[in-house]
Amino acid sequence: MLIALDAMGGDFAPEEPCHGAVLACSKNPRLNIALIGDKNKIEPFLEEVDSSIRSRLRIVHADDVINTEDSPSLSIRRKKNSSLVVGFEMVRSGEADGIVSAGSTGAIAAGGVLLLSRIPGIDRPGFGATLPVLNRPTLLMDVGATVRCKPINLYQFAHMGSIYMKLFQGVEKPSVRLLCNGEEVTKGDDVITAAREMIETSDLNYQGYVEGSDLPKGVADVVICDGFSGNILIKFGEGLGELLKDQFKEEYANHLLPKIGMLFMWPAMKRVLGRFDWEKAGGSPLLGVNGTVIKVHGRSKRNPISFALLGAANFIDKNGVERIREEIAKENINDNI
Repeated sequence: MLIALDAMGGDFAPEEPCHGAVLACSKNPRLNIALIGDKNKIEPFLEEVDSSIRSRLRIVHADDVINTEDSPSLSIRRKKNSSLVVGFEMVRSGEADGIVSAGSTGAIAAGGVLLLSRIPGIDRPGFGATLPVLNRPTLLMDVGATVRCKPINLYQFAHMGSIYMKLFQGVEKPSVRLLCNGEEVTKGDDVITAAREMIETSDLNYQGYVEGSDLPKGVADVVICDGFSGNILIKFGEGLGELLKDQFKEEYANHLLPKIGMLFMWPAMKRVLGRFDWEKAGGSPLLGVNGTVIKVHGRSKRNPISFALLGAANFIDKNGVERIREEIAKENINDNI
């Protein structure tokens, strides 16, 4: 299995993607990774890697980079020798089984559509982020691929999210909710209302609206929203979690009583914080395109990048794209609209 890794994507490239690739290979002996980017910048981070792992890492030179300031669709079309486009081309040709990147969210979504194409029956792709909430994993979709959604997009997200949770989380009848500004059916704008009416008449296990305050409680298997709202929501959650960790560290460092209390509380706190660790989520799959595409947070370091690579390997092992394509075709999700 070969996964293309955009070694120039993210805030800490290429150092952290290189270290993340090494970590992932150490955990999965079947994994081979193509590090795509500037060869001269990548090589120094691989010099001291054990030969058993180094033999499974190859460098594919690309002398251009798509930055967050670039227009997503234009950069995919014009920057043919960028690390991201080269990676997508490897997936399209079959040379690589999937691609992982911490680069521009918009460019990754555009590359999935323009270079890999959409699955038949899907109008727009969506990023699905597995939230580390109480009781069960919750898939939030979309978190950035389709910023402005039509009702049909939310309806299709609900189907893809339900299929994903059934196939990869073992949930027999995934519950689906729409993110809204209240639980009453009178809430929501025209797009949310129309999407609700479409989902209600489908075979999905729809259980109503959900407010943002209830998401951490794990009230649904799948929560649907547009990419704008989802991206803000997930980043707020990550920022809040990091803020709490920093505040605990500050209290521990500057005050005596917290140090004493921490001796007794730390094991429990470590378990609780571990349940909400976004780094272990395995990245966000881009569902709805003909290829395995995993987006990882732009400020990710080696650990979350390694988990994203392992998540991509699992998705590939389970024939994720083909199984979603088959389920979409079998269910004929757009026939009753």
